[in-house]
Formats: sequence, C-alpha cells, structure tokens
Amino acid sequence: MDNVGKASIAEFIGTFALIFFGAGAIIMTGNSDLVAIALAHGLAIAIMVSLMAHISGGVFNPAIQVALWVTGKMPTARSAVYILAQLLGAVAAAFVLKYATPAELFDAQGVTGGIPAVAPAVAIGKAIVIEAILTFFLVWAVFATAVDERGPFAKTAGFTIGLVITIDIFAGGAYTGAAMNPARWFGPALATGDWTNWWVWIVGPVAGGIIAGVGYWFLYLRDREPVTP
Repeated sequence: MDNVGKASIAEFIGTFALIFFGAGAIIMTGNSDLVAIALAHGLAIAIMVSLMAHISGGVFNPAIQVALWVTGKMPTARSAVYILAQLLGAVAAAFVLKYATPAELFDAQGVTGGIPAVAPAVAIGKAIVIEAILTFFLVWAVFATAVDERGPFAKTAGFTIGLVITIDIFAGGAYTGAAMNPARWFGPALATGDWTNWWVWIVGPVAGGIIAGVGYWFLYLRDREPVTP
C-alpha cells in the first residue's frame, strides 16, 4: 500500500473516532450534558491528531482539507482522497452507533443519532455565520500550530486543536451543534436520513475554513514561501 493509501486509512480512523465518541456522547447523555459533549469531541481530536499527525497530518475534517488545498498546502488528488476517507469514516461510525445503541436512545427527541441541529430560535443565516466563525478559529489553530513550521506542532498541536473544538462547542453547541466539520454532520445525517438545514454544516464550515486558511497564509506564510521560478 502506498503512502497516500496508508494516510487515508489514518484519516478514516481519526474521523471515525470523532463521530463515534462525539456523537456517542450526545446519544448517551441525551444531549443534556454540554461539558461531556464538548470534552468528548475535543479529547477525541486531541488524541487522534497526536496519534495520526505524523502519518496523514491529522486533518479529519473536509473544511480543514479545503483550506489546506486552497492555500496550496495539500495537492488536489490527495485532498480528494482524504475527503473521501473522512466522509467514509464518519458514515461508518454513525452506522456503528446506530447498530450498537438502543433505538430509544439513538432516536430520542433532541438526540437523533447525534446529528447537529439548529436551535429553533436561530435563523438559518445566523446559524451559517456561527458555524463559519467557530470553524475559523479551528482552522486558524490548525495553521498556527500544524502548518506554520514555527508553531509548536510536535508538542502541543493536538492539545491546542482539541481545546479549540472544546471551547467552540461550549460557545456554539446550543445554537448549531458546533459541528465545524461537514463530515461530523454527514455521517449522522446519512444514518438517520435527516437532511434538515444541510447547507448550514457545509457552507458555514467551508467558508470559515477558507477565510482562516487564506488569512493566515496571507498574513504570516506568504512571504516565507520560496518563489517558483
């Protein structure tokens, strides 16, 4: 198996872990314990980035992947393979949860397989903005710790990125589910057949990710890269 194949398996496993533990925490707590839910997502990513970063970069998120591609940090073919692996990992985890979890928990009102949801009081446009802002800070953390060679990648990147996810969920989980990740939405959506407001978790994270990635590159990385003759 070539390096891209091995890396894509790492992306599959890391994304599987995010959905299995993150959505699993929502299901098991009845979506009633924001602290547990935030920590489950944050710790899952902190651990998986620490374990897999040297293999695949530890992306686990199509929105981050798009930001890396737009800024030239990841080639097109590899990005496409990674995104496919991330989506498949999310789907596999969601269906494992559906199989292993009692139906009364998995389908409980306000839980629905751990899928993100927009709060009734939040307009869809505002939900997209919230997801974009939350994802902006996530991708900014990724670029500052993992992409920028001056960042503390080897020692703290996983911990830092996991903490950003945790505080993002504290701030936005009650409004949009704080997915920050199209795969985090897509797996549970496919498992439950619930596609309500699907564009919130695609447009918001991808837009926020691109703005953060391009902004960080323009401000801090552009002048550090060699000019191609």
